[in-house]
Amino acid sequence: MKKYRVVVNRAACISCGAAPAACPEVFELGDDNGKNRVVAKYSVNTDENISVGEIPEDLYDCARSGADVCPVNAISIEDIG
Repeated sequence: MKKYRVVVNRAACISCGAAPAACPEVFELGDDNGKNRVVAKYSVNTDENISVGEIPEDLYDCARSGADVCPVNAISIEDIG
């Protein structure tokens, strides 16, 4: 099964909530600074500037929809095999 790396640029995030609304399975607004991050279940690393997670293939479409609705393009997704 393929895996994907999801990267949220929290420094660029404007905390609008669009990605968590589109895909709550992968994204949430953090209680640390109110900015978008990958949910704990899939998180690999999160700090105030970036959140990195790895998701299974079955969540790709959901995560892609979250990335696509981000108005500041702060989310990227890459295939990691």
